[in-house]
Amino acid sequence: VDLPGRGSRSGEDLRQVTLNSCAEAIVAEAIKNDLDEITVVAHSFAGVSVPRAVGGLAGRLKNLVFLSAVVPPNGTRVIDGIDPTVREAVESSLAGGIYSQDPAAIPAMLCNDMDTELTDWTVSRVVDDAAALLSEPVDLAGLKADVPRTYIRLTQDACYTPELQERSAQRVGGSTVFFDSGHMPMVSQPEALARLLNELATI
Repeated sequence: VDLPGRGSRSGEDLRQVTLNSCAEAIVAEAIKNDLDEITVVAHSFAGVSVPRAVGGLAGRLKNLVFLSAVVPPNGTRVIDGIDPTVREAVESSLAGGIYSQDPAAIPAMLCNDMDTELTDWTVSRVVDDAAALLSEPVDLAGLKADVPRTYIRLTQDACYTPELQERSAQRVGGSTVFFDSGHMPMVSQPEALARLLNELATI
């Protein structure tokens, strides 16, 4: 799904993007394509928007998969859980409603299990994002729905640490599986990840 400000929706102003508009985009895509028996995969920051989409997908969802997804405590913001030693720097990166990542930090955070070619490709693809992903309170009410869910913990993840993944997995509930990769397995191990997602989709 292209969220607001990305891909086919890149013309939308990131400064106007909210967690609700991200959730609405997910629901709209399912309705537009008349999808059912859906497995929704929430990777990384999608953990703050997918729970909001669950209600709008009622009757269409088969299961939910959270892939090293950021799921803070209900009512808190992502930025509230950031290490205080780097929080000021992160807050400064949210100026003007835009979240910008430091390109120099991307290889260590996102590409620690990739070769040079994949690392260069990944760095070239990282773009600005909406500050709302970090600065708006999350709403996890959708996780109360009776929908099977799995949290995939990435064992080599240098971006979202094992401890943070464990806490998020506890909030998500359901089952937990482990996958041996860094934060971007769709880049570093796409075929193995696809097999795992297909297996989870048939449960």
